[in-house]
Amino acid sequence: MYKCTIILAAGQGSRMKSDIPKMLHKVCGKEMINHVIDTLRKCDIEDIDVVIGNGAEKVKAGTESRKVQYSVQKEQLGTGHAVMCAEDFLKGKKGTVAIFVGDGPLITKTTVEKLFSYHEENQYSATILTSIMENPAKYGRIIRNEENQVEKIVEFKDCNEEEVKVKEINSGMYCFDIESLLSTLSKLNNNNNQGEYYLTDVIEILKKEGKKVGAVDVPVDEITAVNSKVELAVAEEIMRKRINKKHMENGVILIDPNNVYINCDVEIGKDTIIYPNNVIEGKTVIKDNCTIYPGCRIKDSVIEENVTIQSSVIMESTVGKETTVGPFAYIRPQSVIGNKVKIGDFVEVKKSQIGDGTKISHLTYIGDAEVGKNCNFGCGTVVVNYDGVNKHKTIVGDNSFIGCNTNLVSPVEVESNTYIAAGSTITEKVPENALAIARARQINKENWVKKNNK
Repeated sequence: MYKCTIILAAGQGSRMKSDIPKMLHKVCGKEMINHVIDTLRKCDIEDIDVVIGNGAEKVKAGTESRKVQYSVQKEQLGTGHAVMCAEDFLKGKKGTVAIFVGDGPLITKTTVEKLFSYHEENQYSATILTSIMENPAKYGRIIRNEENQVEKIVEFKDCNEEEVKVKEINSGMYCFDIESLLSTLSKLNNNNNQGEYYLTDVIEILKKEGKKVGAVDVPVDEITAVNSKVELAVAEEIMRKRINKKHMENGVILIDPNNVYINCDVEIGKDTIIYPNNVIEGKTVIKDNCTIYPGCRIKDSVIEENVTIQSSVIMESTVGKETTVGPFAYIRPQSVIGNKVKIGDFVEVKKSQIGDGTKISHLTYIGDAEVGKNCNFGCGTVVVNYDGVNKHKTIVGDNSFIGCNTNLVSPVEVESNTYIAAGSTITEKVPENALAIARARQINKENWVKKNNK
Protein backbone atom coordinates (compact mmCIF):
# COMPACT_ATOMS: atom_id res chain seq x y z
CA MET A 1 0.00 0.00 0.00
CA TYR A 2 1.16 3.53 -0.83
CA LYS A 3 2.59 5.46 2.14
CA CYS A 4 3.54 9.10 2.54
CA THR A 5 4.04 11.53 5.41
CA ILE A 6 3.42 15.14 6.34
CA ILE A 7 5.66 16.84 8.90
CA LEU A 8 4.22 19.88 10.67
CA ALA A 9 7.01 22.44 10.99
CA ALA A 10 5.40 25.87 10.70
CA GLY A 11 5.20 26.81 14.40
CA GLN A 12 6.91 29.89 15.76
CA GLY A 13 8.42 28.26 18.84
CA SER A 14 8.30 31.47 20.87
CA ARG A 15 9.15 29.61 24.09
CA MET A 16 12.53 28.67 22.63
CA LYS A 17 13.48 32.37 22.85
CA SER A 18 15.77 32.05 19.84
CA ASP A 19 16.37 33.50 16.38
CA ILE A 20 16.76 29.93 15.13
CA PRO A 21 13.51 28.24 14.03
CA LYS A 22 12.50 25.68 16.63
CA MET A 23 12.73 22.73 14.23
CA LEU A 24 16.38 23.50 13.49
CA HIS A 25 17.60 23.27 17.07
CA LYS A 26 19.88 20.26 17.35
CA VAL A 27 19.59 17.12 19.46
CA CYS A 28 22.80 15.09 19.63
CA GLY A 29 24.24 17.00 16.72
CA LYS A 30 21.32 16.87 14.28
CA GLU A 31 18.41 19.24 13.68
CA MET A 32 15.19 17.97 15.25
CA ILE A 33 13.28 17.93 11.97
CA ASN A 34 16.09 16.03 10.25
CA HIS A 35 15.88 13.37 12.96
CA VAL A 36 12.23 12.89 11.97
CA ILE A 37 12.96 12.86 8.23
CA ASP A 38 15.86 10.41 8.58
CA THR A 39 13.74 8.06 10.71
CA LEU A 40 11.01 8.08 8.05
CA ARG A 41 13.56 7.34 5.33
CA LYS A 42 14.69 4.29 7.29
CA CYS A 43 11.07 3.10 7.02
CA ASP A 44 11.28 3.31 3.19
CA ILE A 45 8.97 6.34 3.00
CA GLU A 46 9.92 8.36 -0.04
CA ASP A 47 7.19 11.02 -0.28
CA ILE A 48 7.60 13.49 2.58
CA ASP A 49 5.96 16.92 2.68
CA VAL A 50 7.09 19.50 5.23
CA VAL A 51 4.60 22.23 6.16
CA ILE A 52 6.62 25.39 6.78
CA GLY A 53 5.65 28.86 7.98
CA ASN A 54 7.71 30.82 10.50
CA GLY A 55 11.33 30.87 9.41
CA ALA A 56 10.33 29.06 6.21
CA GLU A 57 13.48 29.86 4.25
CA LYS A 58 15.74 28.79 7.10
CA VAL A 59 13.84 25.53 7.54
CA LYS A 60 14.10 24.91 3.79
CA ALA A 61 17.83 25.55 3.87
CA GLY A 62 18.23 23.26 6.86
CA THR A 63 16.38 20.35 5.23
CA GLU A 64 17.10 20.70 1.50
CA SER A 65 19.71 17.93 1.57
CA ARG A 66 16.91 15.51 2.55
CA LYS A 67 15.07 16.06 -0.76
CA VAL A 68 11.59 16.62 0.69
CA GLN A 69 8.63 18.60 -0.64
CA TYR A 70 7.22 21.72 1.00
CA SER A 71 3.81 23.25 1.67
CA VAL A 72 3.47 26.77 3.13
CA GLN A 73 1.21 27.75 6.02
CA LYS A 74 1.25 31.55 5.81
CA GLU A 75 -0.90 32.01 8.94
CA GLN A 76 -0.65 29.68 11.91
CA LEU A 77 -4.31 28.85 12.46
CA GLY A 78 -3.91 25.44 14.06
CA THR A 79 -2.83 21.91 13.16
CA GLY A 80 -5.93 21.29 11.07
CA HIS A 81 -5.18 24.38 9.03
CA ALA A 82 -1.55 23.20 8.60
CA VAL A 83 -2.76 19.94 7.04
CA MET A 84 -5.20 21.89 4.85
CA CYS A 85 -2.15 23.70 3.48
CA ALA A 86 -0.79 20.32 2.37
CA GLU A 87 -3.93 19.30 0.45
CA ASP A 88 -2.20 19.72 -2.91
CA PHE A 89 0.42 17.19 -1.77
CA LEU A 90 -2.33 14.66 -0.98
CA LYS A 91 -4.67 15.19 -3.93
CA GLY A 92 -4.91 12.23 -6.26
CA LYS A 93 -3.20 9.88 -3.82
CA LYS A 94 -4.72 6.72 -2.34
CA GLY A 95 -3.28 4.88 0.62
CA THR A 96 -1.99 6.03 4.01
CA VAL A 97 -0.56 9.32 5.15
CA ALA A 98 1.15 9.66 8.52
CA ILE A 99 1.42 13.03 10.20
CA PHE A 100 4.38 13.77 12.44
CA VAL A 101 5.70 16.89 14.15
CA GLY A 102 9.04 18.50 13.36
CA ASP A 103 9.75 19.11 17.04
CA GLY A 104 9.38 15.41 17.95
CA PRO A 105 12.89 14.08 17.26
CA LEU A 106 12.64 11.02 19.51
CA ILE A 107 10.27 9.01 17.32
CA THR A 108 11.88 5.69 16.34
CA LYS A 109 11.78 3.46 13.29
CA THR A 110 10.08 0.73 15.34
CA THR A 111 7.25 3.04 16.37
CA VAL A 112 6.72 4.44 12.86
CA GLU A 113 6.47 0.92 11.43
CA LYS A 114 4.17 -0.12 14.27
CA LEU A 115 1.86 2.83 13.61
CA PHE A 116 1.58 2.07 9.88
CA SER A 117 1.11 -1.68 10.29
CA TYR A 118 -1.49 -1.36 13.08
CA HIS A 119 -3.42 1.21 11.04
CA GLU A 120 -3.42 -0.85 7.83
CA GLU A 121 -3.98 -4.30 9.36
CA ASN A 122 -7.09 -3.05 11.17
CA GLN A 123 -8.29 -0.98 8.21
CA TYR A 124 -8.80 2.14 10.31
CA SER A 125 -9.69 5.48 8.79
CA ALA A 126 -7.49 7.09 11.43
CA THR A 127 -5.00 5.83 14.01
CA ILE A 128 -3.64 7.99 16.83
CA LEU A 129 -0.27 7.60 18.49
CA THR A 130 -0.97 7.90 22.22
CA SER A 131 0.80 7.51 25.52
CA ILE A 132 -0.10 7.15 29.19
CA MET A 133 1.22 9.93 31.43
CA GLU A 134 0.85 10.18 35.17
CA ASN A 135 0.94 13.95 34.89
CA PRO A 136 -0.47 14.78 31.43
CA ALA A 137 -0.16 18.53 31.99
CA LYS A 138 -1.34 20.43 28.90
CA TYR A 139 -1.51 17.56 26.42
CA GLY A 140 -4.77 16.87 24.61
CA ARG A 141 -6.75 13.96 26.10
CA ILE A 142 -7.93 10.76 24.38
CA ILE A 143 -11.60 10.27 25.24
CA ARG A 144 -12.90 6.70 24.95
CA ASN A 145 -16.45 5.30 25.17
CA GLU A 146 -17.78 2.50 27.35
CA GLU A 147 -16.45 -0.09 24.88
CA ASN A 148 -12.99 1.50 25.21
CA GLN A 149 -13.12 2.75 21.63
CA VAL A 150 -11.70 6.16 20.77
CA GLU A 151 -14.49 8.73 20.62
CA LYS A 152 -12.60 12.00 20.26
CA ILE A 153 -9.58 14.06 21.25
CA VAL A 154 -10.08 17.11 23.44
CA GLU A 155 -7.44 19.84 23.60
CA PHE A 156 -6.38 20.62 27.16
CA LYS A 157 -7.79 24.15 27.05
CA ASP A 158 -11.19 22.76 26.07
CA CYS A 159 -11.31 19.92 28.65
CA ASN A 160 -14.08 19.78 31.24
CA GLU A 161 -13.44 18.60 34.83
CA GLU A 162 -13.76 14.89 33.98
CA GLU A 163 -11.78 15.02 30.74
CA VAL A 164 -8.82 16.75 32.35
CA LYS A 165 -8.38 13.71 34.67
CA VAL A 166 -7.75 11.37 31.72
CA LYS A 167 -4.13 10.12 31.56
CA GLU A 168 -4.04 8.92 27.97
CA ILE A 169 -2.69 11.77 25.87
CA ASN A 170 -2.51 12.64 22.21
CA SER A 171 0.98 12.79 20.74
CA GLY A 172 -0.09 14.91 17.77
CA MET A 173 1.02 12.09 15.45
CA TYR A 174 -1.41 10.05 13.36
CA CYS A 175 -2.07 7.79 10.41
CA PHE A 176 -5.02 8.53 8.11
CA ASP A 177 -6.59 6.96 5.09
CA ILE A 178 -5.83 9.71 2.59
CA GLU A 179 -9.29 9.85 1.04
CA SER A 180 -10.98 9.91 4.46
CA LEU A 181 -8.73 12.73 5.63
CA LEU A 182 -9.32 14.84 2.53
CA SER A 183 -13.08 14.44 2.76
CA THR A 184 -13.01 15.58 6.40
CA LEU A 185 -10.74 18.62 6.24
CA SER A 186 -13.44 20.77 4.63
CA LYS A 187 -15.72 20.04 7.59
CA LEU A 188 -13.39 21.49 10.21
CA ASN A 189 -14.36 24.71 11.99
CA ASN A 190 -12.66 26.98 14.50
CA ASN A 191 -15.44 27.11 17.10
CA ASN A 192 -13.15 26.67 20.10
CA ASN A 193 -11.41 28.73 22.76
CA GLN A 194 -8.41 29.41 20.51
CA GLY A 195 -10.24 30.13 17.27
CA GLU A 196 -8.07 27.51 15.54
CA TYR A 197 -8.72 24.58 13.21
CA TYR A 198 -7.78 21.49 15.19
CA LEU A 199 -6.62 18.35 13.40
CA THR A 200 -7.93 16.50 16.45
CA ASP A 201 -11.48 17.38 15.42
CA VAL A 202 -11.05 15.12 12.39
CA ILE A 203 -11.25 12.14 14.76
CA GLU A 204 -14.66 13.14 16.11
CA ILE A 205 -15.99 13.82 12.60
CA LEU A 206 -14.82 10.41 11.37
CA LYS A 207 -16.45 8.71 14.36
CA LYS A 208 -19.76 10.46 13.71
CA GLU A 209 -19.58 9.22 10.12
CA GLY A 210 -19.23 5.66 11.41
CA LYS A 211 -15.56 5.30 10.47
CA LYS A 212 -13.13 3.17 12.49
CA VAL A 213 -10.54 4.99 14.61
CA GLY A 214 -7.73 3.22 16.45
CA ALA A 215 -4.96 4.16 18.87
CA VAL A 216 -1.46 2.83 19.44
CA ASP A 217 0.02 3.32 22.90
CA VAL A 218 3.80 3.89 22.98
CA PRO A 219 6.27 4.97 25.70
CA VAL A 220 6.25 8.67 26.55
CA ASP A 221 9.89 9.04 25.47
CA GLU A 222 8.84 8.31 21.90
CA ILE A 223 6.44 11.21 21.60
CA THR A 224 8.22 13.87 23.66
CA ALA A 225 8.06 17.17 21.79
CA VAL A 226 10.37 20.14 22.35
CA ASN A 227 8.96 23.60 23.03
CA SER A 228 11.66 25.21 25.17
CA LYS A 229 15.38 25.04 25.87
CA VAL A 230 14.59 23.05 29.01
CA GLU A 231 12.70 20.46 26.97
CA LEU A 232 15.52 20.48 24.42
CA ALA A 233 17.91 19.38 27.17
CA VAL A 234 15.49 16.60 28.17
CA ALA A 235 15.33 15.34 24.58
CA GLU A 236 19.13 15.51 24.35
CA GLU A 237 19.49 13.37 27.46
CA ILE A 238 17.01 10.76 26.25
CA MET A 239 18.64 10.46 22.85
CA ARG A 240 22.16 10.43 24.26
CA LYS A 241 21.26 7.48 26.48
CA ARG A 242 19.85 5.64 23.46
CA ILE A 243 22.99 6.31 21.44
CA ASN A 244 25.35 5.25 24.22
CA LYS A 245 23.33 2.10 24.89
CA LYS A 246 23.48 1.17 21.20
CA HIS A 247 27.27 1.53 21.16
CA MET A 248 27.69 -0.56 24.31
CA GLU A 249 25.45 -3.26 22.85
CA ASN A 250 27.73 -3.22 19.79
CA GLY A 251 30.83 -3.87 21.91
CA VAL A 252 32.08 -0.38 22.85
CA ILE A 253 33.28 0.17 26.42
CA LEU A 254 32.00 3.44 27.92
CA ILE A 255 33.58 3.95 31.32
CA ASP A 256 30.84 6.38 32.39
CA PRO A 257 27.95 6.46 29.87
CA ASN A 258 26.34 9.44 31.62
CA ASN A 259 29.31 11.66 30.79
CA VAL A 260 30.11 10.81 27.18
CA TYR A 261 28.59 12.93 24.42
CA ILE A 262 28.32 11.03 21.14
CA ASN A 263 26.39 12.42 18.17
CA CYS A 264 23.83 10.30 16.39
CA ASP A 265 25.81 9.55 13.19
CA VAL A 266 29.04 8.44 14.90
CA GLU A 267 30.30 4.89 14.31
CA ILE A 268 32.50 3.14 16.88
CA GLY A 269 34.15 -0.28 16.62
CA LYS A 270 34.18 -3.06 19.19
CA ASP A 271 36.52 -3.04 22.19
CA THR A 272 37.19 0.66 21.85
CA ILE A 273 37.34 2.26 25.30
CA ILE A 274 35.92 5.74 25.77
CA TYR A 275 36.51 7.55 29.04
CA PRO A 276 34.27 10.31 30.48
CA ASN A 277 34.13 13.91 29.25
CA ASN A 278 34.63 13.16 25.58
CA VAL A 279 32.66 14.83 22.77
CA ILE A 280 32.45 12.87 19.50
CA GLU A 281 30.62 14.69 16.72
CA GLY A 282 29.47 14.59 13.12
CA LYS A 283 30.15 11.56 10.95
CA THR A 284 33.17 10.42 12.93
CA VAL A 285 34.25 6.78 12.59
CA ILE A 286 36.36 5.27 15.38
CA LYS A 287 37.45 1.73 14.59
CA ASP A 288 38.24 -1.26 16.82
CA ASN A 289 40.48 -1.32 19.90
CA CYS A 290 41.04 2.41 20.29
CA THR A 291 41.39 4.19 23.62
CA ILE A 292 39.99 7.70 23.97
CA TYR A 293 41.09 9.16 27.30
CA PRO A 294 39.18 12.05 28.97
CA GLY A 295 38.91 15.52 27.52
CA CYS A 296 38.88 14.88 23.75
CA ARG A 297 36.80 16.43 21.00
CA ILE A 298 36.67 14.51 17.71
CA LYS A 299 34.57 15.76 14.79
CA ASP A 300 34.00 14.37 11.28
CA SER A 301 37.16 12.28 11.47
CA VAL A 302 38.27 8.70 10.87
CA ILE A 303 40.28 7.04 13.62
CA GLU A 304 41.78 3.73 12.51
CA GLU A 305 42.39 0.66 14.70
CA ASN A 306 44.47 0.66 17.90
CA VAL A 307 44.80 4.44 18.21
CA THR A 308 45.29 6.14 21.57
CA ILE A 309 44.14 9.75 22.03
CA GLN A 310 44.59 11.85 25.17
CA SER A 311 43.03 15.26 25.88
CA SER A 312 43.17 16.39 22.24
CA VAL A 313 41.08 17.93 19.45
CA ILE A 314 40.79 16.26 16.04
CA MET A 315 38.74 17.96 13.32
CA GLU A 316 37.87 16.61 9.86
CA SER A 317 40.99 14.49 9.63
CA THR A 318 42.22 10.88 9.47
CA VAL A 319 44.44 9.17 12.03
CA GLY A 320 46.16 5.94 11.03
CA LYS A 321 46.56 2.62 12.85
CA GLU A 322 48.53 2.35 16.11
CA THR A 323 49.11 6.10 16.27
CA THR A 324 49.17 8.05 19.52
CA VAL A 325 47.82 11.58 19.79
CA GLY A 326 48.27 13.97 22.71
CA PRO A 327 47.98 15.01 25.36
CA PHE A 328 46.93 18.50 24.32
CA ALA A 329 47.38 18.06 20.57
CA TYR A 330 45.31 19.84 17.92
CA ILE A 331 44.80 18.18 14.54
CA ARG A 332 43.04 20.64 12.30
CA PRO A 333 40.94 19.95 9.18
CA GLN A 334 42.29 18.13 6.12
CA SER A 335 45.13 16.43 7.94
CA VAL A 336 46.10 12.82 7.25
CA ILE A 337 48.16 11.20 9.98
CA GLY A 338 49.81 7.90 9.04
CA ASN A 339 50.25 4.61 10.92
CA LYS A 340 52.40 4.30 14.06
CA VAL A 341 52.87 8.07 14.25
CA LYS A 342 53.43 9.96 17.48
CA ILE A 343 51.69 13.34 17.77
CA GLY A 344 52.75 14.50 21.21
CA ASP A 345 51.89 17.23 23.68
CA PHE A 346 51.17 20.74 22.41
CA VAL A 347 51.59 19.74 18.78
CA GLU A 348 49.38 21.38 16.15
CA VAL A 349 48.96 19.89 12.67
CA LYS A 350 47.03 21.81 10.01
CA LYS A 351 46.13 20.56 6.51
CA SER A 352 49.15 18.28 6.39
CA GLN A 353 50.10 14.70 5.61
CA ILE A 354 52.29 12.90 8.12
CA GLY A 355 53.97 9.67 6.94
CA ASP A 356 54.06 6.35 8.81
CA GLY A 357 56.37 6.08 11.79
CA THR A 358 57.06 9.81 12.10
CA LYS A 359 57.47 11.30 15.58
CA ILE A 360 56.40 14.86 16.42
CA SER A 361 56.77 14.68 20.14
CA HIS A 362 56.11 18.16 21.54
CA LEU A 363 55.70 21.90 21.11
CA THR A 364 55.63 21.87 17.31
CA TYR A 365 53.48 23.42 14.57
CA ILE A 366 53.16 21.80 11.14
CA GLY A 367 50.93 23.53 8.58
CA ASP A 368 50.39 22.94 4.83
CA ALA A 369 53.11 20.30 4.81
CA GLU A 370 53.81 16.92 3.29
CA VAL A 371 55.98 14.90 5.67
CA GLY A 372 57.48 11.53 4.79
CA LYS A 373 57.99 8.32 6.77
CA ASN A 374 60.10 7.81 9.88
CA CYS A 375 60.96 11.47 10.41
CA ASN A 376 61.72 13.01 13.80
CA PHE A 377 60.77 16.57 14.70
CA GLY A 378 62.57 18.10 17.66
CA CYS A 379 60.89 20.24 20.26
CA GLY A 380 59.90 23.73 19.14
CA THR A 381 59.90 23.12 15.39
CA VAL A 382 57.73 25.51 13.35
CA VAL A 383 56.65 25.18 9.74
CA VAL A 384 56.40 28.86 8.75
CA ASN A 385 53.64 28.44 6.18
CA TYR A 386 52.19 31.98 6.03
CA ASP A 387 53.91 35.01 4.54
CA GLY A 388 51.23 37.47 5.64
CA VAL A 389 49.26 37.11 2.42
CA ASN A 390 49.39 33.50 1.21
CA LYS A 391 49.94 30.00 2.59
CA HIS A 392 52.82 27.97 1.15
CA LYS A 393 53.76 24.28 1.19
CA THR A 394 56.66 22.51 2.86
CA ILE A 395 57.85 19.05 1.80
CA VAL A 396 59.93 16.86 4.12
CA GLY A 397 61.25 13.56 2.75
CA ASP A 398 61.56 10.19 4.49
CA ASN A 399 63.93 9.55 7.42
CA SER A 400 64.67 13.21 8.04
CA PHE A 401 65.78 14.53 11.43
CA ILE A 402 64.65 18.05 12.24
CA GLY A 403 66.56 19.50 15.17
CA CYS A 404 64.95 21.40 18.03
CA ASN A 405 63.81 24.98 17.48
CA THR A 406 64.00 24.75 13.68
CA ASN A 407 62.01 27.07 11.41
CA LEU A 408 61.09 25.67 8.00
CA VAL A 409 60.16 28.75 5.98
CA SER A 410 57.70 27.76 3.25
CA PRO A 411 57.84 27.13 0.39
CA VAL A 412 60.78 24.84 1.03
CA GLU A 413 61.80 21.21 0.52
CA VAL A 414 63.83 18.99 2.80
CA GLU A 415 64.79 15.85 0.89
CA SER A 416 65.03 12.35 2.38
CA ASN A 417 67.75 11.19 4.79
CA THR A 418 68.71 14.69 5.91
CA TYR A 419 69.68 16.29 9.21
CA ILE A 420 68.90 19.85 10.24
CA ALA A 421 70.89 21.31 13.09
CA ALA A 422 69.02 22.64 16.10
CA GLY A 423 68.15 26.33 15.96
CA SER A 424 68.28 26.55 12.16
CA THR A 425 66.04 28.68 9.96
CA ILE A 426 65.74 26.83 6.65
CA THR A 427 64.81 28.89 3.58
CA GLU A 428 66.37 26.81 0.79
CA LYS A 429 66.19 23.19 -0.34
CA VAL A 430 68.14 20.72 1.76
CA PRO A 431 69.52 17.99 -0.57
CA GLU A 432 69.40 14.27 0.28
CA ASN A 433 71.95 13.04 2.83
CA ALA A 434 72.96 16.61 3.75
CA LEU A 435 73.34 18.27 7.14
CA ALA A 436 71.84 21.77 7.09
CA ILE A 437 73.08 24.39 9.51
CA ALA A 438 71.40 27.78 9.28
CA ARG A 439 72.26 29.84 12.34
CA ALA A 440 74.69 32.56 13.37
CA ARG A 441 78.14 31.46 14.53
CA GLN A 442 78.57 31.68 18.33
CA ILE A 443 80.96 34.36 19.58
CA ASN A 444 82.13 34.47 23.23
CA LYS A 445 83.42 37.86 24.46
CA GLU A 446 85.66 37.20 27.46
CA ASN A 447 85.04 39.26 30.61
CA TRP A 448 82.23 41.23 28.94
CA VAL A 449 80.10 41.03 32.10
CA LYS A 450 82.78 42.49 34.38
CA LYS A 451 83.71 45.20 31.90
CA ASN A 452 80.12 46.38 31.56
CA ASN A 453 79.27 46.12 35.27
CA LYS A 454 76.49 43.56 34.62
